[in-house]
Amino acid sequence: MCGIVGYSGSKAVVPLLINGLRKLEYRGYDSAGIAISRGDKIDIFKREGKVDNLAELLGGTEGMSQYKDAHTGIAHTRWATHGPPSTVNSHPHSVPNNRIALVHNGIIENYASLKLRLQGEGREFLSETDTEVLCHLIDSHYSPETGLQEAVIKALKEVHGTFGICCQSVDEPGVLIVARRGSPIVIGLGEDETIVASDASAIINHTRQAIYLDDNDIARVEGGKVEISTLDRRQVQRERAEIDWSEGAAEKSGYEHYMLKEIFEQPEAIRNAIRGRLDHDRGTAILSGLNLTARELVDLHRLLIVGCGTSMNAGLVGEYAVEDFAGMLAEVEQAAEFRYRNPIVNSRDIVLAISQSGETADTLAAVREAKDKGALVAGLVNVVGSTIARETGRGIYLHAGPEISVASTKAFTCQVSVLLMVALKLARSRRFSREEGMKMAREIEQVPELVEQVLGQNDAIAKVAESFVNYRSMFYIGRGYMYPVALEGALKIKEISYIHAEGYNAAELKHGPIALLDEEMPVVALLNDGPGKDKTMGNVAESKARSAPVLGVITTGDEEARAACDWVIEIPASPQYTATITATVALQLFSYHVARLKGCEIDQPRNLAKSVTVE
Repeated sequence: MCGIVGYSGSKAVVPLLINGLRKLEYRGYDSAGIAISRGDKIDIFKREGKVDNLAELLGGTEGMSQYKDAHTGIAHTRWATHGPPSTVNSHPHSVPNNRIALVHNGIIENYASLKLRLQGEGREFLSETDTEVLCHLIDSHYSPETGLQEAVIKALKEVHGTFGICCQSVDEPGVLIVARRGSPIVIGLGEDETIVASDASAIINHTRQAIYLDDNDIARVEGGKVEISTLDRRQVQRERAEIDWSEGAAEKSGYEHYMLKEIFEQPEAIRNAIRGRLDHDRGTAILSGLNLTARELVDLHRLLIVGCGTSMNAGLVGEYAVEDFAGMLAEVEQAAEFRYRNPIVNSRDIVLAISQSGETADTLAAVREAKDKGALVAGLVNVVGSTIARETGRGIYLHAGPEISVASTKAFTCQVSVLLMVALKLARSRRFSREEGMKMAREIEQVPELVEQVLGQNDAIAKVAESFVNYRSMFYIGRGYMYPVALEGALKIKEISYIHAEGYNAAELKHGPIALLDEEMPVVALLNDGPGKDKTMGNVAESKARSAPVLGVITTGDEEARAACDWVIEIPASPQYTATITATVALQLFSYHVARLKGCEIDQPRNLAKSVTVE
């Protein structure tokens, strides 16, 4: 998996596809390639490494002019699943004489048996990939009389797994065939041209009008003409959507890294997430996307939150808040486990699926399982038109804007902000008075200003980070609302600095992990004011007694906590539930500066991909 771009129109296709791949670089990848139609042949160019390497192979900006007669093509950045990173394993894949070329995201689960069958028919394979098997399978069904689309339909009916594909044939030089199942495809609509991609960021400088394919859709693209049908050959119409963010929103805007830019965008991103959703007069939240009446809210028995990674950590904050304020059962489930453990859900449960991209494979599978079991299902996503948004049919958009860095920052804080509003909405339908709701609404609205105060300490946090560059492992500890913050802080430091880190409820420290404490194992302790702080201070003393250095995240002015730690990062005073956001922002900056000082590739950490569309 990783990034797909395809184009059919009148423009020179090579620079267009290369620029499209650059827009997808943030997703994480190990190689890149391009296939272009030129008269009666398809030329394919592939390189391991960055898109710059591919551009160099094509002769750079000046050299690309030699391909100005090519107006149709496909391109890909690969994140290895089958076979290590290499030129031969990179996409596009083809068959002999390049009669058909294919790019593919996803995993073909039965590729091994298909490969054996095709080898028995005399076909030879050059790579270790499942994608090359799919390309040969399409070719085995291909004839110029029935065309490429029919061959793709027949091939896809034989495969098990997920795919987002774009392919072309020598015999139909202006035509692209695209299809999806479980891996996103967006079709950008222009005048007399169409650009196809796996992510809207690759098309926004061409058009804001887009169509998102549904699972088991297949589309024939030629110039500005797009025909969509299902794999059962039934013609369908898909709604047009408008991409609601600008090309400039996906630029660095003078920041050294996208991650730093996105950390500093958080006050405005949170304002966008809460704008128009707090009703101060009634002391409640306006979440019309949930499409639930007050009566239906009261009748809900349980909130079940599903997500992965950062989204799951945000969900834990939501669990605490919903139980505290609404007095309603709330649980968080790792999305992959939800699908496979035969969960108990019913029509009085609401399942909230959290995913920045709205395409996370495990979370999408959990959505489908919950729907099959009769639960109400809603999505909490950032990408308009994403699969989870479409399949749930109800939910809440974050409006955080594009998040380019692989390590999530503003998506997390916006997810928490929205979850706090969900808790407020549920609380007002159950146990909160109007005055209590008004107070909570004011506290949520103050979060962007509190985050700005944390960002004002950027230089001080960078100075603290200097002391952590040479450590190889770390513990993060917190209690109550700060436990999910400890998990998220540990995740960030390991994602971008490659320092091994574990997040624990502080009470768990002495149930095993304390055996690892020494002068080489620093502890990051969430010590801001609130319930559990005194107990965590005790855990800090236990850590210091074993020579572990301690970094405390403390409330501004707390001299007792300062004296207990070797280093401190201060956050402004606020209720524990909103302090989850300010403490997280502080740890984001800490992780960023440790990684920067180590010289790590912050925006595209090794082995990681932004949108995990395979299980």
